[in-house]
Amino acid sequence: MRSIWSGSIAFGLVNIPIKLFSATESAHLDLDMLDKRDHANVKYQRVNADTGKEVPWSDVVKGYKQDGDYVVLTDDDFEKASPKKSKMIEIEEFAEEPMIDPAFYDTPYYMEPAKGGERAYALLREALKDTGKVAVGRFVMRSRENLCILRAQDEMLMLMKLRFAEEIRDTKELDLPSAKIEIKPAELKMAEALIDQLTPKKFDISKYKDTYDKELLKLIEAKSKGKKIAAPKVKATKTKTVDLMEQLKASLHKKAS
Repeated sequence: MRSIWSGSIAFGLVNIPIKLFSATESAHLDLDMLDKRDHANVKYQRVNADTGKEVPWSDVVKGYKQDGDYVVLTDDDFEKASPKKSKMIEIEEFAEEPMIDPAFYDTPYYMEPAKGGERAYALLREALKDTGKVAVGRFVMRSRENLCILRAQDEMLMLMKLRFAEEIRDTKELDLPSAKIEIKPAELKMAEALIDQLTPKKFDISKYKDTYDKELLKLIEAKSKGKKIAAPKVKATKTKTVDLMEQLKASLHKKAS
């Protein structure tokens, strides 16, 4: 794997040099954008809004509009804005992981120690394991400040990028059912029984596979051979009754059978 960021973790006065790696990769089919008239590839171009001419990457810069004009920023400017955060993940506090709402989770990254940081890396990893806590910090990557947590996972420290609180939209505009809606005790008990029935002794996420791409590939192969594909009819499985209790009973009976 190729590292995408290098710097260090500031753990009190302990400095841990690390490298950051992307923990995810795309597993989707590589589909090209085509002109439907002749199947030619559609390419995106960087075009000057005034001249209409294409702009090469070497001439593209970033700027902020202020008082009707642009202030152009260079890579040095981004680093000068916070040189410390550009090269360091400073641990600001520790927290119990369940206290962090999953809605704040963004992107996972792997971390490995750079040369000379192995012992300090292992120390922080084991300390997080023993306390059951995660480290909360901030750093700058790709010209953006990122909030993150560091957590111990097996022999590794994993970095999970978090969203800032202001990035989470307010729920006040949603039309949600009131907490005062009456839920019958028997319905609640039946719903909990269904949850228990669908709860395995041990959760294994690896059993969940992305099957859509496989089905799409079958369709692509069939179309390439000139076969006509009939769209399968999909019907939602439901009981004839609108009674919630009867629907729950039918669900339990279906699973048991």
